[in-house]
Amino acid sequence: MNVVSRRGFLAGLAVVPLAGCAARSGAPIPGSATSTSRPLPIPPLASSSVGADGVRRFTLDIQQGTSEMLPGKRTPTWGYNGAILGPTLRAKRNESVAFTIRNSLPEPTTVHWHGMHLPARCDGGPHQTIAVGGTWEPAWTVDQQAATLWYHPHPHGATEKHVYRGLSGMFIVDDESTDTLDLPKEYGVDDIPLVIQDRRFTADGALDESDPTDIGLLGDTIVVNGIAGAYLDVRTDRVRLRMLNGSSGRIYHLAFDDHRTFQLIATDGGLLTAPATLSSIQVSPGERVEIVVELRGAERVMLRSLPIEQRRDIDRAAAFGFDDTFDILQLRAAPSPKTSAPVPDSLASIPALAAPGTTPDHTFELKWFMINGRRMDMNRIDMTIPVDTTQVWTVRNNDNWPHNFHVHDVQFQVVDIDGKAPPPALAGWKDTLYTEPRFTYRLAMRFAQHSDPTYPYMFHCHLLLHEDHGMMGQFLVLAPGQQPAPMRMDMPGMESEGTPGMNHHG
Repeated sequence: MNVVSRRGFLAGLAVVPLAGCAARSGAPIPGSATSTSRPLPIPPLASSSVGADGVRRFTLDIQQGTSEMLPGKRTPTWGYNGAILGPTLRAKRNESVAFTIRNSLPEPTTVHWHGMHLPARCDGGPHQTIAVGGTWEPAWTVDQQAATLWYHPHPHGATEKHVYRGLSGMFIVDDESTDTLDLPKEYGVDDIPLVIQDRRFTADGALDESDPTDIGLLGDTIVVNGIAGAYLDVRTDRVRLRMLNGSSGRIYHLAFDDHRTFQLIATDGGLLTAPATLSSIQVSPGERVEIVVELRGAERVMLRSLPIEQRRDIDRAAAFGFDDTFDILQLRAAPSPKTSAPVPDSLASIPALAAPGTTPDHTFELKWFMINGRRMDMNRIDMTIPVDTTQVWTVRNNDNWPHNFHVHDVQFQVVDIDGKAPPPALAGWKDTLYTEPRFTYRLAMRFAQHSDPTYPYMFHCHLLLHEDHGMMGQFLVLAPGQQPAPMRMDMPGMESEGTPGMNHHG
């Protein structure tokens, strides 16, 4: 058997020197939020209409524009219904939703509903391409617990570029049981969405898309909800922050500059069983966390990203941004903030899907730009799964690079990590998980309700350069008696041995 080294694997691909993008730990970073000068923009709630059939209808236009990401400079960007990012979509559990989505960009794209349980034909992965000038009209019934989800492009080989240029938005799901909890819930007042991203800029203010590192385009400037240097005026003594790591490759270790604790109340797929008191939390690309933090009158506190602590066996951690410190967002409390209720001691019920040590149905090894030694092939189905079954998967990062793991359609539970119970931050519903090298993560998930012999779901690393270069696979969920009949994709240059998308480093 031939053994292929990383160097040999990458030898046939474009090789360029590593870009010096890493900021010195603790140093002020030009253009970052260390200079808080502008109020945080709050993405508007998307307008919608409900017809006689009870369906809530939304319209999205994917378009080009310019944004003032840096004060006084105009940056060409892409957005949904605007120049950058997108409106916050909101729907209730058991509500039917429908979208009319038009692509006004100069190239094809997709819209993926990250974290949503929905039919595969509506998933918005690389099989649901919207042509230039084309329209896509997905529709489904929301059937999952309250959660902070998001939507973003998923075109095969170009996802990083499309997200980097500004295409991201929140999708909040509500449900009746969560509505009764005494949590901060006034959108834009004490319930704040934060899309946290890193960017680099050229001298004239354009996005710098040159020279990605081995984990993608690392920026030296933090933008939150589309701008650098943001602050938030807080009018209540408790504020809920719905935080999304919308970066393509950067991992954040979030904490407050005075080391105060906060309460983690939810992760990717919804509320925890009880709040967890933490002083910091790590969030990899695609992950979401919801926290509640308390403030006293007139105080100012900085949300900051600290150096990454989980770095065992990581090669060139500094080049991957693990040593960087960034200011993210300053919170400015009112002189006499409105008093709000403490976070409830009990939040949600999470029934266990599997016991620790359960024999896995599938195992996944993450290494280089491959999963289980294979790169993505749009015309290859990697596995089929019977509908209405619970499965256990094990995932292991056998690399010296950072990777995470995202599964479409489901929310999963982390059953154990090397046989040990997960920490509080991983004890709730997840759809994206950072995989520290040499640990084995046992995940349990249920594939319910939706089956389709033609349209697949994806599993992949959500470091977007890795995804673009083939660190992805696909599966069909089948009803009893169904046989796979996958669609064929004409994707020149995108085969499993090809080189999709952007240049990368060897």
